[in-house]
Parts: sequence; C-alpha cells; structure tokens
Amino acid sequence: MLESDEDLLPPRALHPMFFGSFDWHSCVHGWWLLLRLARLYPDLATSAATRELAASTFSADKVATEVAWFLRPSARGFERPYGWAWLLALHHEARHHGFGAVLDPLAAIIARGFHGYLPALTYPIRTGAHANTGFALCLIAPWARANDPALLALMAARAEAWFGGDKDAQAWEPDGDAFLSPTLVEALAMARLHGQGFADWFAAFLPEAGGRRPASLFTPAEVSDRTDGKIAHLDGLNLSRAWCWRGISAALAGGEAAMADVAEAHLAASLPHIAGDYAGAHWLASFALLALAGDDES
Repeated sequence: MLESDEDLLPPRALHPMFFGSFDWHSCVHGWWLLLRLARLYPDLATSAATRELAASTFSADKVATEVAWFLRPSARGFERPYGWAWLLALHHEARHHGFGAVLDPLAAIIARGFHGYLPALTYPIRTGAHANTGFALCLIAPWARANDPALLALMAARAEAWFGGDKDAQAWEPDGDAFLSPTLVEALAMARLHGQGFADWFAAFLPEAGGRRPASLFTPAEVSDRTDGKIAHLDGLNLSRAWCWRGISAALAGGEAAMADVAEAHLAASLPHIAGDYAGAHWLASFALLALAGDDES
C-alpha cells in the first residue's frame, strides 16, 4: 500500500535486502534456499559466493529500511502470514552463518506481529496459497522453539482451537492455482505442535489414509501450462505435499511406508520442472529443498 507519492519508488529502494525475485517473499525464501544449501553443502561451488553476497546484503542500514516499512500503519498486513513465516525461517537459518544478529530487529517485528495476529484470527485460513494458516505455523515452529517459547505455546493453543476437533477431512483439492494442500499442512502443523497426541488426532482426521483415501491427497497434481504463473503453482503443490507426507510419516509411530511412496511420487511429478520458465523458477527451488532436505524440524 502506497501512502503518498514518496512511496512510489523502485523495490530496491523500499526493500534493499529483498528485491529482484518477482515479489518480497520469494526474495526472502530465495535467501533461505541459498543459505541452507551453503550449510548443507559447504563445498558447493556457489557456497562461498553466497556467503560473500550475504555479507554485503545483510547490513544494519538495509535492515533498518526494511524495519521502517513494517512500522508503517499501512503495512500491518504486508506479507502476512506467508512472508512473515519465511522471514523467521530465514532468520533461523542465518544464525548458522553468523548473519542472525543483524536480522534480529526485523525478526522481532515479525514475531510481535504473530503475537498480535494469531489471537485475533478467529478462524484459520484454509486456502491453498499464501494466506494459509497451517503452513505459517509449520514454517515458524523451528524458530519459535528456539527463540520464543511464548509464541510456540500460543501457536499450539491456537492450532488446537482451530484444528483440534477436525475429523474425516474430505480434501476437496487441489484448487487450480494452489501450491499448498490445506489438508496436509494442517496435519503437519498438528504434528509439530501436538506431537504426543498426533497419532490419535490423525486417525480421526484422515481415517482412511491407510487405504489411500481421499484419493486426491495421494495423487500428484497435473500441470498443464508451466508458463502460466498460477497454473505453475501446482508444481509447488506437489513439492509441498512431498514435504508434508514425509513430515507426517515421521510423526506417526513406526512411520508409514505408503506415505513415503506417495511423497516420492509427488517429487517425481514436479522435481524435473523447477527450472525453466520464470513463472516457477523464481520460487520452486525453495519448495524442492523443503521436500528433499526439509527444514530444521524435518
């Protein structure tokens, strides 16, 4: 939202750390991708270049400009909750590289936003895209566990209030432009926030999962046009479902081999297509890494 003519500036002026990858949140999780790859594969040819670029990008003055944007009253809902969640995931990863402290002020702003937003959200958002509540909870759980026990407790309480009584999910999905499964990200959020009672909850939530029903959850989405930015979301759906199925399987006692097979099928459907047209190339690699290597709680 622009408040005056003075706000009509190029993205690199308004967001000096997070510009150049189509939108703010894609820049944020693009950085998460680069830093996580550099940590997982320190000998990768690009890892040294990543650290050099991060050292010049994550600076106090640039963080101050980003913070100033979020302090504007009109920015209350800016990138909420998707970009917020990715920022905390990036902050969590950046600490492994020595860049966490410089991002602390921005992470504090985002965490304060979640403390206010979650209690005010009477109903969860179950869309298959950016506004999804369950995905945000999944993504920020590692950060909250390490940095903000009060936020973690709030997340668990809100997840129980929103999802605790859900049973016999019908899984009317996928939407035509979804990159998230509302059913599976809800289940993964409950696995991460209510681990001890998750198996019983899941048995009521998807009682026929052992028979691969509802079938839509076990069948990779078909992507008809990867040059269309919305239809290309469906590759992200396949990748994020693979991440969810692996996380859900790990949370169930003894694991579920069938779920692992489903995750592999979803990976196979979309992993070969993360590069190519910019409609997907600017963001799909982050979801591919989630599916393949997980985050710090996968």
